Amino acid sequence: MGVERWRLVMRRATDDALRLFAEGYNCCQSVLGAFGPPLGLPIETCLSLGAAMGGGGARSGGTCGAVLGALMALGLAGPEPEPSEEARELCYAAGQELLCWFRAVHGAIECRALTGIDLSTPEGLETYRQAGLHHTVCPKFVRDATQWASELLRTAGYKRGLIWIDIHPDLDEDS
Repeated sequence: MGVERWRLVMRRATDDALRLFAEGYNCCQSVLGAFGPPLGLPIETCLSLGAAMGGGGARSGGTCGAVLGALMALGLAGPEPEPSEEARELCYAAGQELLCWFRAVHGAIECRALTGIDLSTPEGLETYRQAGLHHTVCPKFVRDATQWASELLRTAGYKRGLIWIDIHPDLDEDS
């Protein structure tokens, strides 16, 4: 598969994730929702799985929901679900690479550090909403997590990542 074809795949995933986020889904739902259907998981299931993961996991300020969604997508696209050390290590290695990339670019992976707000308090949530961070700060985290997960699917030796192309045959140079 050529690099140009994968750029189209990455663009489609990023566009889908940002569209879901703009529609009001949380960061995890948006990233996982962009990857799930092409990898065989219905969008409704993705949205349900990610529902409690926004704001660093139920607004706890932990790992950014976009990162959590990307990690879940890597697991979904990874090796067949079997209890083998090789499968586990492949998935962990890709996940660690994603975490390192995100931390290197954004300085942290935790929602509280990325936004500068404690979403677990009513005051923090109100500040987040009043500042419009959902529309100004968080989209770049959704974008980057989606793009990096797409790149890892291309390069990490994932066997099932190529399903995307079979499900999106409409991808061409004009997409």
